[in-house]
Amino acid sequence: MRLTQRVIQFGLAAMFWSLSFSAEAQQPNRVHRVRYLAPGASLTALPYIESFRQGLKTLGYIEGQNIVIEWRFTKGDAAKFRGFAAELVRLKVDCIVTQGIPAIRSAKQATSTIPIVMNVGDDPVQMGLIANLARPEGNVTGFTNVTAELAGKRLELLKEAFPKIYRVGHLWSGLTGAAHFREIETPARTLRIQLQRLEMKDPGDLENAFRIAGKDTDGLIVVGAAWLNNHRTQIIDLAAKTRLPIMYTQRQFVVEGGLMSYSADLFEQARHAAIYVDRILEGSKPADLPVEQPTKFELMI
Repeated sequence: MRLTQRVIQFGLAAMFWSLSFSAEAQQPNRVHRVRYLAPGASLTALPYIESFRQGLKTLGYIEGQNIVIEWRFTKGDAAKFRGFAAELVRLKVDCIVTQGIPAIRSAKQATSTIPIVMNVGDDPVQMGLIANLARPEGNVTGFTNVTAELAGKRLELLKEAFPKIYRVGHLWSGLTGAAHFREIETPARTLRIQLQRLEMKDPGDLENAFRIAGKDTDGLIVVGAAWLNNHRTQIIDLAAKTRLPIMYTQRQFVVEGGLMSYSADLFEQARHAAIYVDRILEGSKPADLPVEQPTKFELMI
């Protein structure tokens, strides 16, 4: 009798294990959906995005198989972010990755529940995007590349390379450019450099700005903003015509023919963003992931 009971129990256990295994085998692996909001024109316009994709691949995510990335590019028109962010109300995504201030603000206004991994150039605490770096609270975490905080160092490097510079133009657009200008004013006085504000609001202003810079300055600092980045080729060509020494805030200008740049390593930062996305997809909350500041900087000449 006992032998019969044991046989029955074993048979039932084997049957349940078989059914369970069959169900698991038939259940498809979950496909994660990530929305990426960026100011560029395409994937190739922001080269460090490839580092983000490679970072995900290294962590085991294969696009089209276990992860789908919905790319949204504004081509320099920040107003489009509002429309892209509004789609979040209709589409279910597991995480949002944002590039730049307009992107994070639009995403943050659109949702308070979907995790957001941001990358901004300014101080995210001062801008009201998070509570503090160590514990950001809410649904936002990510990275700051401290573009503005490097302003003084860029001016020092430009002056060191070209000691006869005494008048420097500051070509900029948007909030990041404004913060950069505020940070550069004090070191400019220390170095006895006169600053020339060249604020851009439209790509059509570029030629006129370089004409002014060619007459009134000895050098130039170009602060990367969305549409300025999208017009790299034009800016580099104009720089060559004016023959001004120019410091950029993004290495890609130098890769494509510009003189010099000093910035955080955005490629390394993009790989770290992939790690944050992975941790969020595995269940971590943005509020528990500290906002990281760069530890690696690069001078490109």
